[in-house]
Amino acid sequence: MCGDFAAILVLLTCCSGIAAEPFPFDRELLLDATPMRPGKRMPLLTVEPSGGARIDLWCRAVPARIEISDSAMKIEAGPLPEGLPAVMGAGQCTPERMQADEELFAALNQVSGWRPDGEGIVLEGPRPLKFRISDH
Repeated sequence: MCGDFAAILVLLTCCSGIAAEPFPFDRELLLDATPMRPGKRMPLLTVEPSGGARIDLWCRAVPARIEISDSAMKIEAGPLPEGLPAVMGAGQCTPERMQADEELFAALNQVSGWRPDGEGIVLEGPRPLKFRISDH
């Protein structure tokens, strides 16, 4: 019995110093997806430690408020704008890219958690979304 207690104590002591990986605040998180042509724009997520966030979709961008605690996450995105950003060139936002905006926006609004994944994170929900830390 004393040996069992000692084993549990060693296990608890050993594992209690292991901290979960922190969320990559203030970093550009690039959606791990195949690029859509025309255009080079890829969806990005940037989250501040205060919870303010910016979501750049395939064509449009929205502000958001994100609550993060341990592995839980809740995204409250602003409304999806009707118009396109002024910086978008003619023909960059095809109907396929606009539809992808709608689908990604819906998936982000259903996120309930996150977990580290190599050099990035996975947002968990009905449709898991993998993001990697941008290198530029």
